[in-house]
Amino acid sequence: MEWNPQTLQFLSECFLHTLSPAPEPRRRAESSLADAAAQPNFALAVIRLVTEPSIDEQIRQAAAVTFKNHLRLRWSTDDAPILEPEKEQIKTLIVPLMLSATPKIQAQLSEALAIISNHDFPKSWPQLLPELISSLQTASQASDYASINGILRTANSIFKKFRFQYKTNDLLLDLKTCLDNFARPLLEIFLKTASLIDAAAANPATAAANLRPLFESQRLCCRIFYSLNFQELPEFFEDHMGEWMNQFRKYLTTSYPALEGSGPDGVALVDDLRAAVCENINLYMEKNEEEFQGFLNDFALAVWTLLGNVSQSSSRDRLAITAIRFLTTVSTSVHHALFAGDGVIPQICQGIVIPNVRLREDDEELFEMNYIEFIRRDMEGSDLDTRRRIACELLKGIATHYGDAVRSIVSAQIQSLLSSFNANPVANWKDKDCAIYLVVSLATKKAGTSYVSTELVDVPSFFEAVIVPELVIAPEQQRDVNKHPMLKAGALKFFTMFRTQISKHVALKFFPNLVNFLAAESNVVHSYAASCIEKLLLVKDEGGRARYTSADINPFFEMLMINLFGTFKLPESEENQYVMKCIMRVLGVADITVDVARFCIEGLASLLSEVCKNPKNPIFNHYLFESVAILVRRACERDSSLVSVFETSLFPRLQIILSNDVTEFFPYTFQLLAQLVELNRPPIPPLYMQIFEILLSPESWKRASNVPALVRLLQAFLQKAPNQICQGDRLTKVLGIFDTLIQASSTSEQGFYVLNTVIESLEYDAIKPYISHIWAALFRELQRRRTSVKLIKSLLIFMSLFLIKHGTSNVVDTMNSVQPGIFTMILNQFWIPNLKLITGAIELKLTAVASTRLICESPVLLDPAASASWGKMVDSIVTLLSRPEEDRVEEELDMPDIAENVGYTATFVRLYNAGKKEEDPLKDIADPRQFFVASLSQLSTVSPGRYPKVISENVDPANQSALVQLCNTYNHSIV
Repeated sequence: MEWNPQTLQFLSECFLHTLSPAPEPRRRAESSLADAAAQPNFALAVIRLVTEPSIDEQIRQAAAVTFKNHLRLRWSTDDAPILEPEKEQIKTLIVPLMLSATPKIQAQLSEALAIISNHDFPKSWPQLLPELISSLQTASQASDYASINGILRTANSIFKKFRFQYKTNDLLLDLKTCLDNFARPLLEIFLKTASLIDAAAANPATAAANLRPLFESQRLCCRIFYSLNFQELPEFFEDHMGEWMNQFRKYLTTSYPALEGSGPDGVALVDDLRAAVCENINLYMEKNEEEFQGFLNDFALAVWTLLGNVSQSSSRDRLAITAIRFLTTVSTSVHHALFAGDGVIPQICQGIVIPNVRLREDDEELFEMNYIEFIRRDMEGSDLDTRRRIACELLKGIATHYGDAVRSIVSAQIQSLLSSFNANPVANWKDKDCAIYLVVSLATKKAGTSYVSTELVDVPSFFEAVIVPELVIAPEQQRDVNKHPMLKAGALKFFTMFRTQISKHVALKFFPNLVNFLAAESNVVHSYAASCIEKLLLVKDEGGRARYTSADINPFFEMLMINLFGTFKLPESEENQYVMKCIMRVLGVADITVDVARFCIEGLASLLSEVCKNPKNPIFNHYLFESVAILVRRACERDSSLVSVFETSLFPRLQIILSNDVTEFFPYTFQLLAQLVELNRPPIPPLYMQIFEILLSPESWKRASNVPALVRLLQAFLQKAPNQICQGDRLTKVLGIFDTLIQASSTSEQGFYVLNTVIESLEYDAIKPYISHIWAALFRELQRRRTSVKLIKSLLIFMSLFLIKHGTSNVVDTMNSVQPGIFTMILNQFWIPNLKLITGAIELKLTAVASTRLICESPVLLDPAASASWGKMVDSIVTLLSRPEEDRVEEELDMPDIAENVGYTATFVRLYNAGKKEEDPLKDIADPRQFFVASLSQLSTVSPGRYPKVISENVDPANQSALVQLCNTYNHSIV
């Protein structure tokens, strides 16, 4: 793309139209830009437009965003990449252009620069850092803070990688380059800016506008400090620790009325700097405790004092959270004695924890206006960045060394809060909420289980005295479900969290109440009620038995389902994922009668119709499809006549998904169709065979996320309609799919699933014409990827299945017909040495029995000339059958094909309840070990004395002992 007036006009018009509110011109412009992006020098042309002063600012900003996204897509890809000459020109232009740009455009160009540096810096862009430093020094001399902050913002973006990447030699070399060049200039600009702030703060007439860029500069310096110190303490920073720490402490202890008095924005700017300082000292506390200890007392006092002055305003949350986190780190360190003084822990509880745990107006607003975010923070444990949670984490930290003191003080505080509530429930309801929150948040979870315990209260007594009053709803006062919703939510959360400690007979009393809460107007309340029911149904008693069964929920099952489906009619809960997960769980436990099945499938199918119009909540959608799958499975197990009912409801919706190209739902649709195919009796109805034709289209297989589900559906057709598949050229197309799938390592295993099902389901005469083509395809892949463990294991399983289904001679003869003698080569180079890698009970049984039959039936191995191969195969079978999996498998991960991992593709999500039942092809053989030694014993009676000698010469001594032990176990001998 040449840079000329025509290009300028074309790009300007395109970017102008991308801003249009009308969809048609916007789509045309986006399409034109997408076509232009494939041309060489497109990025250069766009960045030149960005710097063109005659073009409107909005257009240039849109161009800057496109430029950044273009680099993200094409800078380091093999698919239509930016060519090297263009890259070099961009790298030459971008720093000066960024520094001269307006703030919004500068931000975009800074991100673009960071994208380039992520791939090229420092090895392929050694001049970047010197250029930035030179520009920083020039800007510093002129006190040009617009440019200074642009450079620091860019450096911050570049250095962020040191926070997130694993420590490697390459990363440390890159870090050394950055430290050698940037550490000193960073300190210089930090100290210069600090002196400017001091001078400005000393002058009462200083305007807030003059301080703003200075505070932003210091914040950026602090973030760069964090990045450069994250991996380990650099020598330069250790040498100059006093200079950094003196300034850090000053920002925590000094008030800046000129800025903080200018309104919330000014406070936010100062708080952002203080929060960055807290993160830096917390980093040093975590990683450089010994070097930092000389500064610790001063900082602990500074942070403590600061927290006493931080208001409850949400605008100050980040500062409060980072400050409390620093104290938490100190509390768990060797310097925890700071908390041992008289009155310190009570003061923390009263002055920091309780004020931050108490509900604020912001929490109430979030509860009412954004229930999903409230639940995400409150129930799902993603609230570490909230004041409530971090305050409790501080208590947990102090309890590490002062557990008894913390428990005593907090228990007393809880009782005090509850007494306050009891004195005036209407006015002091937040005290009760605070008490419940403290109990729940300070509870400890037993690793690897759902068991939660607390030493603060006796759980059954607390449940009875504090929680039950919030759960009880008098029959004549149904509206009570809407009273004090935040207290109800807290009570439901407690019930859910301590569900294993609340006895079954007590919990069952309140199941009807939980059902009533599903009708509550509050989204949080009915979501928590649904979650509580769902989690209760997961509780297991000793021995893994489910505590709650269908008999327990049968008395109110009908009302439960009515209320669950009714919840979707409440505002904002049309796609409530907690309710849908509850439906899925209930359907997995309850007795599904015909009437219930009809009611539920209509409800689920109706929801399916709605979400097809605009899929936007993937979690809800997943549970919706799981609910359909479990309903179909469990209802049809009970009454096969319901298959037609489900088909009537589901088929129109599934057809909408396929015809309207709702690609997000394709994998789910194919899995549900597979489930329905498997529930039918042959011959399969014509409607399904129409879908089978779609399945054979190469277009269907192009999207990677569809492949596992399509394979699952193809397997169902092969098993249920083998005769129909053998008609016409259908089998040829099926085997064409297999051949395509095995050629990529990402789908190779899926290809074998297809092939194995063909072998299992079809008669030998049907597949005989294709056998040589199948072997040729497999040998081609084996030659191409002979080190692929996954491929070799899949090949062994296929050959074993073929042998079991169609006999030893068919395996040997058909392989040798493709290439004479290839069976022996495959046997010695792949089968024998890799048999020990097989995992999985059915796979182990299959390959062990097939290998046993091979050594007992195949003339190739029974020939005395093949004694060594025979003995080695015995050795491999004994290894497979006698050693635990972890002792014999050291699986190397295959190197993925790079091309298969470039770019984003939607992922396949398996429907657990529509899964394929794993069939055992050897149901008549109960124990492969017994089959092995019995077969060997019988073979040895034909040629007495021959096989013990072969075994002693070719079988590992440890395996010889294991073989003797197996023979003794099953009372057989090898003669």
